[in-house]
Parts: sequence; C-alpha cells; structure tokens
Amino acid sequence: MSSQVSTSRGLHPPEKIMAYESPPTWPLSVPTSKAEAGSSDDQEVRLLSVSWNQDCGCFAAGTSNGFRIFNCDPFKETFRRDLKSGGFGIVEMLFRCNILALVGGGSNMHYPPNKVMIWDDHQSRCIGEFTFRSDVRAVKLGKDNIVIVLETKIYVYNFTDLKMLHQIETLSNPKGLCCLSHHSNTSVLACPGLSQGHVRVEHFGLKVTKMITAHDSHISCMALTMDGLLLATASMKGTLIRIFNTMDGTRLQEVRRGLDKAEIYSIALSPNVQWLAVSSDKGTVHIFSLKVRVAGEDSSNDQRTLEAPRMDHQNSSTSMDPLIQTNTGSNASSSLSFMKGILPRYFSSEWSFAQFHLPEVTRYIVAFGAQNTVMMVGLDGSFYRCIFDQVSGGQMTQKEYSRFLKTDYPPLRTLTA
Repeated sequence: MSSQVSTSRGLHPPEKIMAYESPPTWPLSVPTSKAEAGSSDDQEVRLLSVSWNQDCGCFAAGTSNGFRIFNCDPFKETFRRDLKSGGFGIVEMLFRCNILALVGGGSNMHYPPNKVMIWDDHQSRCIGEFTFRSDVRAVKLGKDNIVIVLETKIYVYNFTDLKMLHQIETLSNPKGLCCLSHHSNTSVLACPGLSQGHVRVEHFGLKVTKMITAHDSHISCMALTMDGLLLATASMKGTLIRIFNTMDGTRLQEVRRGLDKAEIYSIALSPNVQWLAVSSDKGTVHIFSLKVRVAGEDSSNDQRTLEAPRMDHQNSSTSMDPLIQTNTGSNASSSLSFMKGILPRYFSSEWSFAQFHLPEVTRYIVAFGAQNTVMMVGLDGSFYRCIFDQVSGGQMTQKEYSRFLKTDYPPLRTLTA
C-alpha cells in the first residue's frame, strides 16, 4: 500500500503548533457563524462524526456541509465552517490549536475518503495532504506525529516535515482502532495486532514493541491513559473490559459491563486513572472504579493537565511496577471472589460502580470532565454532563443537556481521541 504526500510552506514545527494550545477558545481566522446550535438550518445538516480533542476539553463534529468545534465547559459552539459542497467524515483536532486533520465523508464529500488534508485554520488553507489507494479509517494527531489508519495498515509521520517514520501491519481494522498517548515524556501507540484479539503496543521512545493477548475474539474498542502506561480493551462480545500494563503486557484488572453481548462504542480513562467509563448500544454508560493507578498522581488534578510522573529505567520489562499501585477505592471485587472455580466466572467479576441511562438510543462517546463529572456526546447531536457520587456510586445525576445539532439522519461513524 503506497501513499503520496505533498506539503506547502507554512507547516509549523511542533513548538509553534503547541504555542496555540493555551488560548481558552478556538483561534478564529474568520468570524463564527451567527447561527445558533439547534437552529432551523441544522435540520438540513447531517452529523457524520464526533471526536474529542486530546484533553477532552473540546470536541469536533464533522457534518454534511463542514465542521464545528464545541467547548465542553462551559458548553458552547466556538467555531464552525459551513461549506455548500463539502462533508467531513473525520475531523481530528490537535489540542486547541489551529491545526486539524480532515477527511471527506457523506454523500457530498469535500475531499475523497482516501485523502487526509492537514488544515491550518489560522492561514485558512491546507498545509499538507496524504493520498492513499484505500479509504482512511481514522486519523490521530499528537504533538510530534500524525497517525493515519487504513484497514490493514497504519502510517506514522513526523509532524514537522511529514516524513514517514513507521509502517505497521494490522489485522483487518474497519473501525480504524488506534490510540496515542498525549504525555510529554512518553510516545505510545496501541492498535490491533496481526492475530484475532491481539493488541500491538509501540513504545516509540524506547523502540520497544509489545504484543498483548487481550481477548479471544476481535477487539472492538480500546483506550490508553494519557501517558500510555495502561491500556483498556473490549472485544466484540462487549461483556468484559480488561486493563493491561503496556510495558510487560500483564493483565491488571477485569471489569464487567454485563452478561449480554453488546457493541462497545467508547472507553474513557480518567486523567487520575481512578475511573473508567464505557458506553455501548445498550443505552447505559457504566463507570468502574480502577484498582490500579499511577503512583504520585493527585486525584484532584485538572482534566486538562497532561503531565504525569516521569518513567525512569524504562528499558526493564518490570519498570512500570513501582508506578502501579493498588487503588483501595470503592468497587472492590465481589465478596464471592473466594469461591472462584466453584461459581460461574461472572460472580467474581467487578461490576460497574455508577451508571447513567440515556434516553436516546444512539452512538455516544464518553469522556471525563472536571472532578467526578462524565460527558457524553451523541451522533444524534446531543450533549450530556453528569455527576456521580464517588463514595456511594449508583445512578448518576444529569447536570446539563444540550441539543447542539438537530438531525433526523442515522449516524455513520463515531471516532475517539
């Protein structure tokens, strides 16, 4: 599978790109449209994709006639580009800066689905493009790399000059599953391996590849912590979510969403690695308490803090051991765990600590907000913010609901950061 890459002058080095991260709102190059979210013109707009930025402080919505950017706290539309001839099936943000990756989508696409455009909205032009022989399934942006996912191959490019750094073969990956770490001291990528149920983890800074046997069936969803030290996975069965040490591949914990088969739409890990959230086609978002977390992380850290303890002596397969410690919070293993081997396996599984039942049945992607809040964005154009009791758990309380885009069209694709 070959690719073509073209660039133009003005591709910022990572240092200059990241300088745009600090502003609290989107740096506009043109005035934001005066149309309000949920206005009458939205009824003609089809929502094609939604995706979080790297710290989940914003999300991008690809529509049948452009894209829109929304800030999460406070919730508001901060920017939109409406195009009469152009839909986007993938819109990937780079933190809060002016750089986006765009891939055409829908029946009236602005770019073909086999092309990735790197768009600088500050300059209002494309500063680079990638063309492939097959459709692009996903794009992930990091401060140093651009990752482009095809059905059986993943390409990793240097953000500065767009030179290809890595080529990774995968099992058939129509969902475009791929995760990147977003920490200044680590560079980690996770993707499907070449065997069913296997996950390949690349520690680029260490030049180490780790293969993890995660499930018996195909992987359906995965997520990394911001530093890439922990990996959460779900299979096509959708009953269990497993958490792994990415350095040595050991399984650290297993939690159970339910007994019935389900399609897992998204997995999110809180910045302090104390909580895990899962959304599925069952219409319920589950919150689990994690037993492992990075030692030294303050549970009160803000959602957008991307710093974490440095990894020392990473060349050892057990180098992560001192960084992982038991989390003695709620949701301990079932009290029946002493009867393992006698009772069915699900009796000793760890069940969800808190739940929220969504009134609409559609695809939702989840993320953690400040403290004990959870955000949900749906492909029906809805946004929820809920809060859960960190001591008692149970049903979450809805704190906010917004209809940011009214649409009667069925969803096409959901993308995660």
